[in-house]
Amino acid sequence: MADKVLMKGNEAIAEAAIIAGCRHYFGYPITPQTEVAAYMAKKMPKIGGVFLQAESEIAAINMVYGVSSAGKRVMTSSSSPGISLKGEGLSYLAGSDLPALVVNVQRGGPGLGGIQPSQSDYFQATRGGGHGDYHMIVLAPASVQEMAELTVKGFELADKYRMTSMILADGTMGQMMEPVSLDFDVAPAPEKPWATTGTKMQREHNIVNSLSLVPEELEQLNFERYKRYKIVEENETRYEEYMVDDADIVIAAFGIAARVSKNAVNEARAQGIKAGLIRPITLWPFPKAPFKKAATHAKAMISVELSMGQMIEDVQLATECRVPVTLCNRAGGMIPSPEQVLEAIKEADKNGGAK
Repeated sequence: MADKVLMKGNEAIAEAAIIAGCRHYFGYPITPQTEVAAYMAKKMPKIGGVFLQAESEIAAINMVYGVSSAGKRVMTSSSSPGISLKGEGLSYLAGSDLPALVVNVQRGGPGLGGIQPSQSDYFQATRGGGHGDYHMIVLAPASVQEMAELTVKGFELADKYRMTSMILADGTMGQMMEPVSLDFDVAPAPEKPWATTGTKMQREHNIVNSLSLVPEELEQLNFERYKRYKIVEENETRYEEYMVDDADIVIAAFGIAARVSKNAVNEARAQGIKAGLIRPITLWPFPKAPFKKAATHAKAMISVELSMGQMIEDVQLATECRVPVTLCNRAGGMIPSPEQVLEAIKEADKNGGAK
């Protein structure tokens, strides 16, 4: 068995990125993800990499664009307000079909909000985050181990599909410490014949650009991009099921909310209530299939969130409104307790699924 090391979630992301072959990091400090930048600042110079604290989040995401254009694995990280500032750059990355990894360790909002954990950037991440028609692959870790593993997977998926991958973690995941194994396989970065690496007079020039002034051509680019997104939906959806097969009440939760909910499911079972949990690991593409299947036997579903209710809409869409879906939530940096989730389970069970 591989040795484990005690690490913060933010540190696990940074180390996993280095293991994945990332040698370029651009960022700007903001709580609760600052340890990612701090780790990179210490480590990158020692391994021949580049760490640069940009003058702003806007500058950082455009530096990511430049390095990705040259075919290198590159990342940036921030927290909620900083990701908003990166929104235009995220759209430019998508419009240029450039792979990159972006980390959002979420804090409470809107506005400057607070520094406590939140999941209220779900809409922003899963609906694109910037202007235009596009998607990012959005990965939601529920442990420090997954913070590391999904960072590596994020780089691999980004290169495979020429897309931006985002790690969407709540602040708890970034700040908590757990034993982590860093002994995992990493697929080497593939050849990127489209990269702007210099021609050496041996090939045609490559141009990385998102500008397309002929509407018919831009339309076709969008159609082709969405064909690729369909392939991602068919092949890269990830989720965890826990006691769902016979569940009358099914919980939907990700990140720290899923860990809290699993405790509530166990207690509900101990009290004779058939509860289960579906934990989306990819928030986009959203795992519709397990929710649709669970809706054939469950009498109610509950979306447990650190927000005012965002993922609940995807749960309702996935179940095609066949069963009632209610919200159990805290907001502004608060976390639902297992007792709160258990009470929501009892209420749904008592009402027989009635809204």
